[in-house]
Amino acid sequence: MVEVHTERDPRERVVVRRGGAGRTVAILLVLALVVVGVLFATGFWKADVSGGDMPEVSVKGGEVPKVDVDSKEVVVGTKKEEIDVPTVGVRDNGEK
Repeated sequence: MVEVHTERDPRERVVVRRGGAGRTVAILLVLALVVVGVLFATGFWKADVSGGDMPEVSVKGGEVPKVDVDSKEVVVGTKKEEIDVPTVGVRDNGEK
């Protein structure tokens, strides 16, 4: 956060910088994540996971619910139609 004071002389400007605690915490968190990433990437730390089993899951069959749906009938078709198209003319410099 930066505050600017111009109380004394309009030509003189005093800038006061105040750091926020949120920015400091964010920088420390990013730095810690980078250090942990480097330690894993270089092999200094490694995660050795062994043992354990996947859980067993049993599924019993069922039925889809019966649904009675009444919908509207959609009729699609074509028909021949004549349309009168107007004739469009262009006049150049007021000529007929």
